[in-house]
Amino acid sequence: MWMIGDVTVTRIEEQLGFASLVPEQYLDGFEREILARHLDWLVPNHYSPEHDRLITSIHSWLIRTSRHTILLDSCAGNHKNRPGFPRLHRLETPFLARLRQAGVTPEQIDIVLCTHLHADHVGWNTMLRDGRWVPTFPNAKYLFSRIENVVGDPRHNPAADDDLLRGGAYRDSVLPVIEAGQAVLVDGNHGIDDSITIVPAPGHTQGHVAIWLAGAAGRALFCGDVLHHALQIHAPHWNSAFCALPELARATRRRLMEQCAEDHALLFPAHFGAPHVARIHAAGAVFSLQFVEPRTY
Repeated sequence: MWMIGDVTVTRIEEQLGFASLVPEQYLDGFEREILARHLDWLVPNHYSPEHDRLITSIHSWLIRTSRHTILLDSCAGNHKNRPGFPRLHRLETPFLARLRQAGVTPEQIDIVLCTHLHADHVGWNTMLRDGRWVPTFPNAKYLFSRIENVVGDPRHNPAADDDLLRGGAYRDSVLPVIEAGQAVLVDGNHGIDDSITIVPAPGHTQGHVAIWLAGAAGRALFCGDVLHHALQIHAPHWNSAFCALPELARATRRRLMEQCAEDHALLFPAHFGAPHVARIHAAGAVFSLQFVEPRTY
């Protein structure tokens, strides 16, 4: 648990393991010489030399303010049919048990916020009950980017069904929420309360968003898939293989990293290995990171 003033942030793990692709496929433009320069801190939590695979996490951030209990990104989910992605396919994980261990039941979540609508960020939006997909968090409002929803909805965008990360995930993990009347579509900057604001962060997907937490005790950025791996902080020109708008993704990544460095903000990414949270430092156009263990700030 990280505490920023009176806001607590807890990582709820779904899985931690090897990235789905080899480094050159996972990160577009990957350079072995950059990997070699950083092996001293990459091993063992972020890279396995034995397997030549990057290590990534799939987790949610549980954010508790004085007014709201928020689940940010909902991982891959159980029992979801994802044949193109073995890491996400037909899972059986104790995610909800881990949520309860953090002191929160599904009924106590009042906001679910998805940075974008890829399969590994929407899965626990729903669960299988009596053969139907129903919202996992019955009392929550689910906040989705309106642009993301338009792009992801295969009823209006037939191309979404051809995207293995989108089409099936929308049908089983987003549409049931909309049909249940629990979805709220947001545009532009959107304040949740005095301390949390959703901001556009396009590039990885057209409607990707990030979340800023700002208070008297400091600032934090929840960046979703603006960054996939900690090594990208040293190589922000690398995109993930899944970035839909490559040049915009690079520009957004650099802009948010510059803001983090300038504001001394904690960075809470969606996929970094342990200890999962970092501060970013900037020296001109060169960035570096300092990992941050759970504690009070």
